[in-house]
Amino acid sequence: MPEPSHAPVWAATCFPGATDTVTGMSGGAQLMWDEAVTGYDFGSGHPMDPVRLGLTMKLVEAFELPRSPGLKVVGAKAAGDSTLRLVHRSDYIDTVRRVSADPRSADGTYGLGTEDDPAFEGMHEVSALIAGQSVGAAEAVWRGDVLHGVNIAGGLHHAMPGAAAGFCVYNDASLAIARLLELGAERVAYVDVDVHHGDGVQAAFWNDPRVLTISMHEHPRMLFPGTGWPEETGGEGAEGSAVNIALPPGTSDGGWLRALHAVVPELLASFRPQVLVTQHGADTHIEDPLAHLAVTVDAQRVAAEACHGWAHEYAGGRWVALGGGGYAVVEVVPRSWTHLVAIAAGEPIPPETMIPEDWRSQVYARTRLDAPRRMTDGREPVWSDWEAGYDPASALDQAVLATRRAVYPSHGLLP
Repeated sequence: MPEPSHAPVWAATCFPGATDTVTGMSGGAQLMWDEAVTGYDFGSGHPMDPVRLGLTMKLVEAFELPRSPGLKVVGAKAAGDSTLRLVHRSDYIDTVRRVSADPRSADGTYGLGTEDDPAFEGMHEVSALIAGQSVGAAEAVWRGDVLHGVNIAGGLHHAMPGAAAGFCVYNDASLAIARLLELGAERVAYVDVDVHHGDGVQAAFWNDPRVLTISMHEHPRMLFPGTGWPEETGGEGAEGSAVNIALPPGTSDGGWLRALHAVVPELLASFRPQVLVTQHGADTHIEDPLAHLAVTVDAQRVAAEACHGWAHEYAGGRWVALGGGGYAVVEVVPRSWTHLVAIAAGEPIPPETMIPEDWRSQVYARTRLDAPRRMTDGREPVWSDWEAGYDPASALDQAVLATRRAVYPSHGLLP
């Protein structure tokens, strides 16, 4: 049977300065934006085209979300070295700064100057700026200035403490979590729905029981970075703190949402996070050129709504939402992340809504591509609840069960 709609009546639990109501209103959101983040540019032909950020922000503006009472748009300063060192090694930061000044000096060491991560002038500055937006969002949520913070330029989850990887230079997601811990958070949960494993965030907190990392991604046998097996469950003293749901290629809306709901809410209920950090890579989409899932914008919207609901249900409403991957830069990313911003702002956009023609004209002028006409792919995602039954013939159900068996006992739960 289809899962019931997720529209809980949330308790009005929030920090001073942030308001919430039993009607499900957001309680206030902060969208982090500085036009300079579009300078995160690996060059012509690279999949990580910064046009996706600019087009998303223009679509957010086309729907007049910045005028909504539930959203304010602010910028944060770039992360300084002391903040970057919460996750990254000093020698790595120094190297990023050096190749940023002289890209020709990059020789592949520290992952810089590779095909995935070519060096470019200003790399350090713009990477630190993106990190600063995620850290700023986390700080605002922890202080209680707002309940929700969003950074669509963030979610660069592959960067390691001492190396760039997978189009990611500084790991803003890890830095946001590390800042929350520094400010006094005792339990932070991270949920990553990017098609690629959130390996850098998992690595940063592998031995830290204060951080629960949950990554749902295409199976590592099929896709970069080749990690994220169900058996990866955390280091000594932090068993069960790393959770990996490795999905078979071709997984579509119903299976994707079934897997998400079969694992995440029970673990969040057990872990009781004070803040929920989520990463919303849009590369799960059927049109994304770098992966092999078959998810639609409609399911991505439902997942964002679920994360919003879980933040209220399990984390007092405190939610930091980040972007991530996504390489269908016109067809998918702007719609997916505009839905995310709208949900955080308490102004969700009905999926059948027509996209403003002015935005579509801007898209054509910049890319010579025709933009979508509606905020939907024309699907109405439904999925069966895990409690409705396990199908041993389903590769999707086998993947979910493998994850539950690997980590549930550490949380006192039954697989």
